[in-house]
Amino acid sequence: MVDILQRVEQWGHLAPDRLAHVSGDRQLTYGELAFRSDRLASYLAHALPEDHSPVVVQGHKEPEMLVGFLGAVKAGHAYIPVDRTTPAQRTERVVAISGARIVLTPEHIRGIVADPSPRSNHARPVGQQDPYYIIFTSGSTGEPKGVVITKDCLESFLDWTLSEQGFEQSMVGSGETFLNQAPFSFDLSVMDLYSSLAVGGTLFSIQQDEIASPAQLYRSLGRSEVTVWVSTPSFARMCLAERSFNFTLLPLLHKFWFCGETLSPELAAELLERFPDSEVWNTYGPTEATVATTSIRVDREILAKYASLPVGFPKPGTRVAVLDEQWVPALPGERGEIVIAGPNVSPGYLGRPDLTARSFFEWEGVRAYHTGDWGRYRDGLLFFEGRQDNQIKLHGHRIELGDVESNLQAVPGVRAAVVIPQMKDGSVDSLAACVILTGPAKDPSFQTRTELRQALARSLPAYMLPRKFLFLTAFPMTPNGKADRRKLAEMIA
Repeated sequence: MVDILQRVEQWGHLAPDRLAHVSGDRQLTYGELAFRSDRLASYLAHALPEDHSPVVVQGHKEPEMLVGFLGAVKAGHAYIPVDRTTPAQRTERVVAISGARIVLTPEHIRGIVADPSPRSNHARPVGQQDPYYIIFTSGSTGEPKGVVITKDCLESFLDWTLSEQGFEQSMVGSGETFLNQAPFSFDLSVMDLYSSLAVGGTLFSIQQDEIASPAQLYRSLGRSEVTVWVSTPSFARMCLAERSFNFTLLPLLHKFWFCGETLSPELAAELLERFPDSEVWNTYGPTEATVATTSIRVDREILAKYASLPVGFPKPGTRVAVLDEQWVPALPGERGEIVIAGPNVSPGYLGRPDLTARSFFEWEGVRAYHTGDWGRYRDGLLFFEGRQDNQIKLHGHRIELGDVESNLQAVPGVRAAVVIPQMKDGSVDSLAACVILTGPAKDPSFQTRTELRQALARSLPAYMLPRKFLFLTAFPMTPNGKADRRKLAEMIA
């Protein structure tokens, strides 16, 4: 099994001058990362003796964030990544819920590692079954909940991905440069951060202000030398709005690696068209199962065969089942809840035994998780079909918004779609669809809307058809790179 801390130490010793992280005009080498994280670990061991409470690391894409993460785990503390855009009130709740006694910022970390005072290193790193990081996600009650991921969970994920994706390493590193689009508080970033560190690659971070400025974004991408693209589909879709986003801009790119959202066939097809020598990979998995659990390479054969893309095959050693209402595996082609059991499944939510008991259980002697996602198997492949709790009632009819979205995205000419419930007097009155077309709409206010409704009517009952359509060239996105449903609801109101 990959020991991620040993790997970083290895690169710090064998290739100290190799770039571990590039963020804006700042760079961090493997030698600097190893030395500075050791210094921070020593500081934490003295500041928190006999105390293994989590450490909050708050910032954005600064190199000190990596130093903070590794320094914490080297000292036996799980880290909690918090982005600087997080409201202060929510950060305070995370600190209170986690029991963290130290909040590290980039400025604080710089001061610690620059302190010339000698320190003996009594730090002891986290054990295999100890928490390695804790990602806080939104809870149904509005109270954030912390998903605990152990070192074993992380390394199980890495063993799978490094082998499957064929990332090679040499004595001076792999030569791979991984795009880091997601903030470190979003677990998609684990995919690029730790894959890169494990193989001695370079992590190239895109800043939030660069994402907000297309000209600046494409300049950064043009100098990035990225070989592995890791992002949400929404971010790639936004980039495709620029015609120069192709292999000429990124001549070294050989792999697109997606997670966090549904990948549409149209997006995958356009990427293969613009980057003919690159692979496109679709993955699926909740935060509670360590980033991703299934994967598939989407090629032209897959695109020709399926109107909605599969999320692939389970990772070795992990069972991904689709269970019916009686908790019995559903027959091929039948829909049910996706349940994941294996070494990548989290032990639960931090300090919330009640929530843990609801979602986590032991299945045939293995830790398992109720995802709350709908899915089905076809041809031995898993298909994700939306959230169970993304269900609304419209005039007495139960409707899964993901069902409408999937059917709308299968309509020729539709690149992406998000369906929003329209409220009236506290109840859902109708559905509205926010749509990105593959080409310009001739008459978005009438003709295109009529054509889309007619196409949808072929697969959906009348009560599931959106009443209103909003045509956009791109969706507003959350800091995590997902379509911002709240802003879309405001735009279409």
